[in-house]
Amino acid sequence: MPKARSQQVSLQDTCYYHCVSRCVRRSFLCGQDPYSGKSYEHRRQWVEDRLLQLAEVFAISVCAFAVMSNHTHVVLCIEPEQVEEWDTTEVIQRWHRLYGGTALTQRYCQEEERQQMAEAELNVVEDLAEQYLERLMDISWFMRALNEPIARMANREDGCTGRFWEGRFKSQALLDEQALLSCMAYVDLNPIRANIAKTPEGSHHTSIRMRIQAALKGEQPVELKRFSTQSQPTANALPCHLNDYLELIEFTGRAQRLDKPGHIADSAPELLTRLGIILPNWITLTQGFEYQFGCRAGTLTSLQHCHGSQDAVRIRGSTNARRLFAA
Repeated sequence: MPKARSQQVSLQDTCYYHCVSRCVRRSFLCGQDPYSGKSYEHRRQWVEDRLLQLAEVFAISVCAFAVMSNHTHVVLCIEPEQVEEWDTTEVIQRWHRLYGGTALTQRYCQEEERQQMAEAELNVVEDLAEQYLERLMDISWFMRALNEPIARMANREDGCTGRFWEGRFKSQALLDEQALLSCMAYVDLNPIRANIAKTPEGSHHTSIRMRIQAALKGEQPVELKRFSTQSQPTANALPCHLNDYLELIEFTGRAQRLDKPGHIADSAPELLTRLGIILPNWITLTQGFEYQFGCRAGTLTSLQHCHGSQDAVRIRGSTNARRLFAA
């Protein structure tokens, strides 16, 4: 039985989550539908634009994403420290960028109207702002705000009604940097595995393409969570140097298909040594990360630590954690 979202998302365990949404009907989200011959390629931009827009509104950063033909992958990071500087007006204005709010919250955002509001009305607004703030840090609300508009637009274009996505998105908690970086590589290399792109820089509508394009200018994309630029990882950045990650993606991508030319160097990249993951296990993780674990992913130590605060009888995924993350 699927776990409730409240049991899958816990900031005490991790702020990083891998989410997957899949289409429920035959018609493609994006790409070329082999049955009708119709191209839905333009819908990839819908998803990418909406995803990056939400990252500007929510206290949630996008670490990695890939928009595929009938599903999307995103790796998200909840950023609770962002909301410390938000006042009531900031919270409501952010919420209004996505939803209409109420008549009271609309009045509150107008200075003249706010001064005329009664104390009881202001208390109601404060309560609503607290509710909005919780939602702006909520993975489920983020995915809802991503998927619902895309479904409506696709249904309108197809001239039909009904469910477009599966009942709910799949969520995996990434408990440590090993799980985080291997999952990000898995997501970034999805188009190459599906044989719809030959290189990371040619993988349209992916985070890795955005990062490479920005790196060529000596920058990092402002829409995505940044990698560390220091020799030692910093608290607010992804836990490795950007150059290490790009090199890792290149090597891993070359090793994805045994029937393709190219091979990985005999010596593993430095990052793998630091993470304590041997090369064959890294390839296994990045070929099918989604299927190696349940709702939580990480080393055996991380799973055991997380398990200690749960009521579960067994540690799901412990066998693969022991096998794949062994040094």
